Amino acid sequence: MPPSLCIELSDSEQARLLEIARQSIASGLTSGRALQVELDGIDARLQTVAAVFVTLTRAGELRGCIGSLKAQEALAQAVANSAYSAAFRDYRFPSLGADELDAIRIEISVLSEMEPIEAPTRQALLDVLQPGVDGLLLEDRGHRSTFLPQVWEKIASPSEFLDQLCLKAGLDAGYWSGTLRFHRYHTLSFAES
Repeated sequence: MPPSLCIELSDSEQARLLEIARQSIASGLTSGRALQVELDGIDARLQTVAAVFVTLTRAGELRGCIGSLKAQEALAQAVANSAYSAAFRDYRFPSLGADELDAIRIEISVLSEMEPIEAPTRQALLDVLQPGVDGLLLEDRGHRSTFLPQVWEKIASPSEFLDQLCLKAGLDAGYWSGTLRFHRYHTLSFAES
């Protein structure tokens, strides 16, 4: 059975998390540190331990994406830390400059629990993937990569999705091994308008 969403958030809770993400990036620009969220008095659902990713885009192009696949801290703080890291620690991009702050768009993805996928062959894996729905984690002998479900918007073919995930992990496109391990997950994703 596919994973279910780990949390439901109201529009106001989503707006508060987006505000925390933006405040954390601003904190990074002024202090060099992520925002430390005061959890006392914050909505209980925002204190739920959850895994999150924060994606930054500028003019529709990726500008940073960092998160965790494992739930380790309160959702509000996880968002603050991931937003800061997406802006300043994504090795693919230079640190965000103050002149970019107003130009970026923030998207938050709260992850469900991971569900292992038993796939003895590449085709068996492709047959169970749900385009547009599943995020996928690939692991094999020290190689690891993931794509959030939103990546399906740019890579609609399950075969190409898997090939690009292999390449991201440092493996060849079309790579297959008996030691490959896969987990799927879903996300609750929301963004600034």
